[in-house]
Amino acid sequence: MPLSDDELLRYSRQLILPGFELEHQERLKASSVLVVGCGGLGSPLALYLAAAGIGRLVLADGDDVDVSNLHRQILYGEGDIGQPKASSAAQHLNAQYHCAVDVLPGYLEAKALEHGVAAVDLVADATDNFPTRYALNRACLRSATPLVSAAAVRTEGQLATFHAASDGPCYRCLYPREGEASALSCRESGVLGPVVGVLGSLQALEVIRVLTGWGESLQGRLLLMDLAGHEQRLLTVGRRPDCPDCGSTA
Repeated sequence: MPLSDDELLRYSRQLILPGFELEHQERLKASSVLVVGCGGLGSPLALYLAAAGIGRLVLADGDDVDVSNLHRQILYGEGDIGQPKASSAAQHLNAQYHCAVDVLPGYLEAKALEHGVAAVDLVADATDNFPTRYALNRACLRSATPLVSAAAVRTEGQLATFHAASDGPCYRCLYPREGEASALSCRESGVLGPVVGVLGSLQALEVIRVLTGWGESLQGRLLLMDLAGHEQRLLTVGRRPDCPDCGSTA
């Protein structure tokens, strides 16, 4: 999809990066991404994807903006309190960037989740609970859609890419037990705003890598960070033959 003169100027600083060619920018313009979760991770994720030139974003979040969100969820302001996050986020993004932004109202479940995942090129998981993550994983497996998943709480975070269609592991290869109802929450455990900002920004970078083929993605690897002490580890994640979602008996 050719770039206009305005787009060539807008993205000129990306286009002079070593190895980042015009074709990479055109791939971004032609791509669509489903962002599930428009909170601490989803805010910087959606902002940087829209700013980078993604052609279409689809936002899904069933929550409303709360005053306790504002210290870290940088898409929102005082005037958004009480409003649905996804539609408020779409309004702000549409006002700032040349990006088509659609909203899937409410929580993604059942057929709405399946259709939402199948209609995009990539899914970015910025949620905070295991049931949604497992459901997204299964939907991505069925539609062969890449899944870029991030999580952050307290001062810690993690990031990985899952694309079993390319012989990589899926999310449940990493977390096979589905008994937990929820992950650690910011409400109960706390979080520093810049922590989710860092992880959401890294998630946006990973989405760009996967969509364009530029750089080396995290497929088959898990990035772990504890930003209290600037600690970082990169672990290899293998595919589990007995995985309940992508293994031989799935």
